[in-house]
Amino acid sequence: MKTFSLKPKDVTQDWVLVDADGKTLGRLASEVAMRLMGKHKPNYTAHVVSGDKVIIINASKIKVTGNKMTDKIYYSHSGYPGGIKQIALKDLMVKDPTAAVTHAVKGMLPKNKLAPIMLKNLKVYADGEHKHTAQSGNVTKLEV
Repeated sequence: MKTFSLKPKDVTQDWVLVDADGKTLGRLASEVAMRLMGKHKPNYTAHVVSGDKVIIINASKIKVTGNKMTDKIYYSHSGYPGGIKQIALKDLMVKDPTAAVTHAVKGMLPKNKLAPIMLKNLKVYADGEHKHTAQSGNVTKLEV
């Protein structure tokens, strides 16, 4: 017996549509990260991007448990003294609801050179409309 190793030319990527309406942010992000990595496929290989392309719609309608909407703070730092910025999840959802979902999924991807490539396969939209109508025939709807 030989160990099977997937080659990049043998990868087949499917399209997956996820409706985030009423879904919990962390549970949604973990399932989407698994799909982006390709761990749901039997021919998963760690050094090849074998995951699917994922479309998330209704990102503005996600929910969080507890007081995370007011207590969860996202930080960014410019590198200069006093250059720290912070924004609460409640304010981020008003400013850009897709950023919260993208940030959660990005945190659940592996920290290696493949993570930015996997993140490019993620498309997040705040409302129920998406511009990937060409893939509507072969899109699988995922219930999380």
